[in-house]
Amino acid sequence: MKKFTIAIGSDHAGFAYKEKVKAMLFAEGHTVRDFGTNSDAPCDYPDFIRPVAEAVARGEFERGIVLGGSGNGEAIVANRVKGIRCGVCWNEQLAVWNRSHNDGNCLSLGQRTITEEEALKIVRIWLLSNFEGGRHLARINKIDTY
Repeated sequence: MKKFTIAIGSDHAGFAYKEKVKAMLFAEGHTVRDFGTNSDAPCDYPDFIRPVAEAVARGEFERGIVLGGSGNGEAIVANRVKGIRCGVCWNEQLAVWNRSHNDGNCLSLGQRTITEEEALKIVRIWLLSNFEGGRHLARINKIDTY
């Protein structure tokens, strides 16, 4: 498997899974930078998610992973950054489509919506999946022109 540079961040509601995902990524040889949060104390997710998305958009990291309770707010924040294509994925098929159809460079996970085992599987398949290009490239170009 290709080794990636990955930015990761969460709020308090995604903290436990962030730590598990981060440990798995390190164990598999990826380079990971944790943008926080550093505990399960209540915090505001934009403070940690936006820096992840900005670092990916600047090209400092190849991929970003953001986590929260549902993953929805985190995806919204990430997608406000030009050049980010972040999808909330709650199963492996969605993770494949996020990469293969949308060239997703950011993955959002909801700790309150999936098991830890599912989260780790989703991350692995997302990293293994490739962008198909073709008809999907024209659609991404349209997104980027708005």
